[in-house]
Amino acid sequence: MDYDVIYIGSGNAAWQGGRFLRKAGLKILIVEESLYGGTCANRGCNSKALLDAPYEIKALADNFEGVGKAGNLEVDWPALMKFKRKRIANMAPFLDGKFEEYDLDVAHGKGVIVDEHTVKVGDETFTTDKIVIATGLKPVIPDIKGKEFLHDSTDYLDIDELPKHSIIIGAGFVGMEFASILAEAGLEADVIIRGDMALKYFHQPYVQRVIEILEGKNIRFHFNEQVSEIIKDDSATIENPEAKVLNLKKALNTDDELRDPEAKIDNRAYENAFTVKCESGLTLCGDYVVAAIGREANVDGIGLENVGLTSTKQGIKVNGHLQTEVPNIYASGDVADTGVAKLVTVAIHHSKYLAKELLGEADEITYPVVPAVAYTIPRIATVGVSAYVADESDEYDVHTIRYGNSYSLELKNDTTAEAKVIVDKDLNIVGAEIYAADAENVANMFAFIINKKITLEELDYMIYAFPSSSSVCLYKLHNIHYDL
Repeated sequence: MDYDVIYIGSGNAAWQGGRFLRKAGLKILIVEESLYGGTCANRGCNSKALLDAPYEIKALADNFEGVGKAGNLEVDWPALMKFKRKRIANMAPFLDGKFEEYDLDVAHGKGVIVDEHTVKVGDETFTTDKIVIATGLKPVIPDIKGKEFLHDSTDYLDIDELPKHSIIIGAGFVGMEFASILAEAGLEADVIIRGDMALKYFHQPYVQRVIEILEGKNIRFHFNEQVSEIIKDDSATIENPEAKVLNLKKALNTDDELRDPEAKIDNRAYENAFTVKCESGLTLCGDYVVAAIGREANVDGIGLENVGLTSTKQGIKVNGHLQTEVPNIYASGDVADTGVAKLVTVAIHHSKYLAKELLGEADEITYPVVPAVAYTIPRIATVGVSAYVADESDEYDVHTIRYGNSYSLELKNDTTAEAKVIVDKDLNIVGAEIYAADAENVANMFAFIINKKITLEELDYMIYAFPSSSSVCLYKLHNIHYDL
């Protein structure tokens, strides 16, 4: 065999564990048809984090409106995009250097499984003992008339100028996070949702709070709508009934008198105009349409059929060892259908586990509680047992911790920060829902508490750095401990 393990894909689901296998003496090949590091490093979370940060800061500054804030923070998107492109352009070369440092061989091209022990890359053929499929996910593009006019998240994260009026199809992570950026940028968007919920895996009362904030900043939501067609008109001035009504509401008070005599009810002139039609008859117009309806397994053309494997949108089915129905072929990361959240942190967990599994050092994979965060402004996070599950069960109690209201001075004048803490009948913390500017950090704190089974008594004994969001949230937990 040429190699002990061949990874198809070069993201965190591959190299994080591959380096340990190489250190153990196995010969490793990583196959990549695009940029080294995969989606998160080059086209996803890193780009989103960098572009989101100035708008997050702007929102924090707005907490001091009327109590110290002078002037307005304006984000220069073209300059920010230039900075983002420079930083992200370094990611693939950096990882290429790390692969060399770890002594991992690489082959650039599309990896195609020929048989159980053979992978073809371009004109080269490699043999291997084990194959790990780590090709991740790709954006779902709906099969509708005019779908060629749709953009995906990769496009949106590399756009030269933010659109004046976006139409976002979908309200999951991508749709809602983009909507938050547009809201803080003072731009307009319409969000079309197929069902009756946005961010359906998160605590809905907190999601509704975010929606209300966005609605107050020219983001409109349309629930239970199915897009049927997209039409492009390069040079038209298109009447936008939704915007027209909104402008009318701004212009008139309850007595139907002009609040602002200069307010105008006008149509929108777009250099590139798009009309989005829904099955209900709803028609929306804007200058950019983005599909954000989810992601599906990225397995097209990798040769699954050559070894009798199949996949669904959720990925390739694996057992408790991340092993497919072909014993020497495994799937790792987002492309593996495990029933666990498809997050980069889970992909890293898979990759490290597989290193031990392939060295014969692991039992079936287990998972700690996994925190998930929607990077809206403000953030929403969930970890462990959800408040929804707790409310439906007699095994848990839900306690609301309004630490922002109690400690707004310590939280940079954020009065709304809140957590719902789920405890079992023995008062062990088993879950949390968080709504706060830095919900991601508070979620990590609760993940540590839950995984390590730290008791309320132990938490109450500890001394924390103050002021900090974690310390004030933790301090409020003593109300549960002492039944106050």
